[in-house]
Amino acid sequence: MRLNRLIGGRTVAAAVLVAFGALMAHGLASAAEPLRVAKGFPSLFQFTPLDVGVQEGIFKKHGLDIEISAFAGDAKLQQAFAAGSVDLGIGSGPGLAFIAKGSPILGVAEEAGPPLGITLCVLASGPIHSIADLKGKLASISSIGSQTDWMVRELSRRQGWGPEGIKRVALGAVPAQLSALRTHQIDMVPFDITTAYQLKETGEVRILLKFGDVVKEYVNHVIYASTDLIAKRPDDVKKFLAAWFETVAFFKKNKADVVRISSGVLNIPEPVVSKVYDETIPMLSDDGKFDPKGLAVLAQSFVDMHTLPEKPDMSKLYTEKFLPAAK
Repeated sequence: MRLNRLIGGRTVAAAVLVAFGALMAHGLASAAEPLRVAKGFPSLFQFTPLDVGVQEGIFKKHGLDIEISAFAGDAKLQQAFAAGSVDLGIGSGPGLAFIAKGSPILGVAEEAGPPLGITLCVLASGPIHSIADLKGKLASISSIGSQTDWMVRELSRRQGWGPEGIKRVALGAVPAQLSALRTHQIDMVPFDITTAYQLKETGEVRILLKFGDVVKEYVNHVIYASTDLIAKRPDDVKKFLAAWFETVAFFKKNKADVVRISSGVLNIPEPVVSKVYDETIPMLSDDGKFDPKGLAVLAQSFVDMHTLPEKPDMSKLYTEKFLPAAK
């Protein structure tokens, strides 16, 4: 009897040790595989749900350890995907064209719809006061074929001036474009709304228009996953999106907390972030489903900008199978 109890006790102890070891191994495996998530643009307020979700512990609650990085534009983000150094990324809608060209990624959620975060700015002290004044004037853009390039062309086309009714020059990053505006080498700049409000606060620029008032249907931002992550860790893609959209719900209900956290992340005063919040919060998708009309506009833009020779089958560039089930 005593021997049986002893053996039984040892068996139970051994089982406990095995179970404990399995739990430790699982914990170590999880700790060894954080999700590397990159922002395609470091200064955009509409990408800060990632930071808010991390700071509020929402991603951790879903069993995820997030490593955040940021790149200066879609091209750099795509290079990181190609190098295998990024698992997930938040980039522009036009970035879907990279998939048609063979990039090892797939769109897994629409992050933001109409371009409420893109403005067209002119010098506050300059002679331009209306859209009609833009005909024949010179706009800076980040690069040829970029989203801002298409936005300026589309504005000109919708004014009846044709796509070349507003001239464009590629000047790269924001500092170079701002310098050219200050020295009157250009007449206008399509700034992101965070930069625009900062410069408006100092009295330097006037926000002439917001492209969300011009382009009503669009897919502005997309969450991308590497095909390697999808193949090897599909559950982590599902967990990430579940945490992301839980964060978006928090984002829309807790302005004060969001403004405080985002202000620290972007290094921008809270009053400015508060204004940006009010302007851009409607563009954030609640469920990640891709808008067919917005995708159609994107497909046409790829042809307009000679990014692709013809409109692609957009359904092959994204999937909705990892999105949280509708409640």
